[in-house]
Amino acid sequence: MMPMKRLLIGCAAMLAVLSATAENDLASYVDPFIGTTNFSVCNPGAVVPHGMMSVVPFNVMGSDLNQFDKDARWWSAPYEYNNKFITGFAHGTLSGVGCPEMGSLLTMPTSGPLDVDYRHYGSEYSDEKAQPGYYSVMLKKYGIGCEMTATTRTAAERYTFAGGESHILVNIGDGLTNEVGGMVRRVSDTEIEGFRLLGTFCYNSQAVFPVYFVMKVNRAPKSSGYWKKQPPMTGTEAQWDPDNGKYKLYTRYGRELAGNEIGYYFSYDLQKGEQVEVQTAISFVSIDNARLNLQKEQPRFCFDDIKAAARQTWNRQLGVITVDGGTNQQRRMFYTALYHTQLHPNVVQDVNGEYPMMESSQTGHLAGKAKNRYTVFSLWDTYRNVHQLLTLLYPDSQLDMVRSMIDMYREWGWMPKWELYGRETWTMEGDPSIPVITDTWLKGLRDFDIETAYEAFRHSATAPSKDNKMRPDIDGYLQKGYVPMGDYAADLSGDNSVSHALEYYIADHSLSLLAASLGKKADAKRFREQSLGYKHYYSKEYGTLRPRLADGSFMTPFNPKDGADFSNAPGFHEGSAWNYTFYVPHDVLGLARLMGGQKAFVNKLQKVFDEGLYDPANEPDIAYPYLFCYFKGEEWRTQRLTGQLIAKYFSDKPDGIPGNDDCGTMSAWLVFTMMGFYPDCPGSPYYCITTPVFDKVTLHLNPDYYPGGDIVIDRQSATPSDVLIDRMTLGGKPLKTYRISHEQLIKNKTLTINTKKS
Repeated sequence: MMPMKRLLIGCAAMLAVLSATAENDLASYVDPFIGTTNFSVCNPGAVVPHGMMSVVPFNVMGSDLNQFDKDARWWSAPYEYNNKFITGFAHGTLSGVGCPEMGSLLTMPTSGPLDVDYRHYGSEYSDEKAQPGYYSVMLKKYGIGCEMTATTRTAAERYTFAGGESHILVNIGDGLTNEVGGMVRRVSDTEIEGFRLLGTFCYNSQAVFPVYFVMKVNRAPKSSGYWKKQPPMTGTEAQWDPDNGKYKLYTRYGRELAGNEIGYYFSYDLQKGEQVEVQTAISFVSIDNARLNLQKEQPRFCFDDIKAAARQTWNRQLGVITVDGGTNQQRRMFYTALYHTQLHPNVVQDVNGEYPMMESSQTGHLAGKAKNRYTVFSLWDTYRNVHQLLTLLYPDSQLDMVRSMIDMYREWGWMPKWELYGRETWTMEGDPSIPVITDTWLKGLRDFDIETAYEAFRHSATAPSKDNKMRPDIDGYLQKGYVPMGDYAADLSGDNSVSHALEYYIADHSLSLLAASLGKKADAKRFREQSLGYKHYYSKEYGTLRPRLADGSFMTPFNPKDGADFSNAPGFHEGSAWNYTFYVPHDVLGLARLMGGQKAFVNKLQKVFDEGLYDPANEPDIAYPYLFCYFKGEEWRTQRLTGQLIAKYFSDKPDGIPGNDDCGTMSAWLVFTMMGFYPDCPGSPYYCITTPVFDKVTLHLNPDYYPGGDIVIDRQSATPSDVLIDRMTLGGKPLKTYRISHEQLIKNKTLTINTKKS
């Protein structure tokens, strides 16, 4: 056994590598339980910023005590706040996504006679605690205390037992993913290795991938072994097999075991208060790489130091913004939202730089200027605000994400749409890489291969349908200016022609801006004209966008309210015509002319809010409150609405996010809105100003990219209830417009907002 002094020195050295002293404990404002119900599908597990590893309580299977069970309904999270029955702790999860995936490799401590059926060994629980990088809970059935923390690629767990016969179960067969199959191999008395197959995210049956793992315990067990559930048999065959349809224990077998419902157990005789620690590392390349990740990030068992390092890492990450004023509740909402924006995308390369190449069985290696290769690009969601936030506050990360996207194009010929660990899931619609990378470029972050990116964009914007994976219904769009109904309905959500086209219009607008920036004048004109095709969908009869047939006629019958609350509606995906009609952020004034002018536009947009047609739980209309900024004399509506919407839909409670967080998109809306400005048009380097929640917001920008230094948004109000803006200055000079460019904000540094009595 290693002397304790030497062990502690090793832990201290690792801590020094992983963390640095944080000046402010901003992590204390983060409540990871926010967004863990109300279908927000966040989780309170332990993770570091953009970590490959997250270790999360798994409470969505095995008992009628659970209100939301993955085996009884569509469920896309490993945890739900109102559930009562835990069956383990998952390693590697997603946060705020709409389809079930990941959430496998479940560890579970138990006591008493060995039982490997999760319906039996699961437990009710109490005393949950969560903070950035740490989670703990007490299992009522066993009196076992459970603690979790994490590094980028590894998890550390510590279980405090009540004594007697005790076990650590490793369930490799079950999990949140719809995919099945895995393997486990005993390496030594204290170490196992293997893999679990994952994938089929959002119906894509071929988008599968393995997660490899190495797991160690810090004390040798009294006994250990495998289990596998046997298939049910009938007749004479059943009589010969005593394990027919049951979980079979393999107590005298020591090689690898493969199958669907498999697992491994470590068994102990322990005294009350004795602890067992578990280390787990994962890789999406190989078992050997998982072991390297563990050796590098957890060379010793030292739980408390890893926990401290995770918290300090989060304090650094959150420290890019400091606020003055506001209530403690508002600070909890704000910093938890910022925390949620830093969970995805995720680092995917191992410590040796290897990663799974896009849509390939080959392994790539980190090269060039990139510090990280990223995965989990939920771009239909995050192109609207998350990447704009990263560009401003975390430019190093954003640049590496852009480089990752471009490398994916090099590897298989297409930019990502909704990429997951090297597989394209084709979830949702549009061409969302274009506004993400255009926005990054136009805001001055240019240390990447823009010509290769432009080549990819132009290809997806012009290739015919039969050759176009990104825009499979582009033929009608190019020939008629719109996507007719029925052109493409290959996904399981039905005919989404209007939704598809609106996404293409925004992508083409961004592409026109990028083309102009690169001196490609003909392309700039062409794609700008393509972006205005939304006018084909405008129906004067209803005053909304309306699906059109190939012959140019409007779809009949038609009700613009159809599709609300995620119901199906021809032409629209996850929304109604009202949720999509104003989604023309690149030509707001042109849309207003179609509607009969400024007054008609403003009245109709206000109707969306007054009549409950606004849906904050999904993306197409989340920028609607900011569209009033385009019309002089109407900007006050934005200022009043944003405050009302925060109060109505967000809080510091578990239901404090209005629906699916979508990899941080809803949280990014809250972060921007509470700071007092918002990127209302994806791909366009402008912000709309509203009233900030805090007295002072300071953005501590990275001087390598923003040498001008900090930005300050200063609110001067007699009372917090004064939300209407009276006057503003930017850089000390009067500001008359409520939309400012990114460059204006960066160069002038101080935005002062004076309010008046509402």
